[in-house]
Amino acid sequence: MTLRKLLESQDFKRIGLKKLLSGHYALVLKLNGKPASFILDTGASASCIGFERIDRFGLIATNTDMKATGAGASMLETHLAHDVRLELTNTLATTNDMVLFDLSHVNGALKEVGENEVDGILGGEILKHFRSVIDYGRNALYVKKSS
Repeated sequence: MTLRKLLESQDFKRIGLKKLLSGHYALVLKLNGKPASFILDTGASASCIGFERIDRFGLIATNTDMKATGAGASMLETHLAHDVRLELTNTLATTNDMVLFDLSHVNGALKEVGENEVDGILGGEILKHFRSVIDYGRNALYVKKSS
C-alpha cells in the first residue's frame, strides 16, 4: 500500500507542494477566502503573513511586543492579526491569530533565484493542528482535522 492510499484511507486530505528553486516547498491555500502562497516551514514556531499583505487579505493589525527571529533575520518588529481564516482544503479550515512581519528578506531571496514572492509562511502550529504528514518524495502535504 502506498503512503497516499494509507493516509487517504484515514481521511487525510492531500495538498500538492511545489519545490522551489530555493529548496523551499510552497503551497497555495486560502486566507480570508482569497488564494495565498505560503512557504512550508516545519521549523517556524508560528505561521506568519507579510506586512505588505494586510490590505489584500483584509487583516486588522494590532501592536505586540513580540520580536521575530529566523534564518537570515532577527529581532524583527511584529504585529498580530486576529481571527484569520486559513483554509487548507475545501473541508479543512481554522481561524487563528497570525503573526504579521516584514517578509522582504524572504521574498528578496526568492526573487534572487527567480521565484515569485510569497504571502506568508506556514509554520509548525498549523501543521500540528492538522496532524500533518509531509511526503517529500511525492511533493505532498497530507492534513487531517484534529480530533
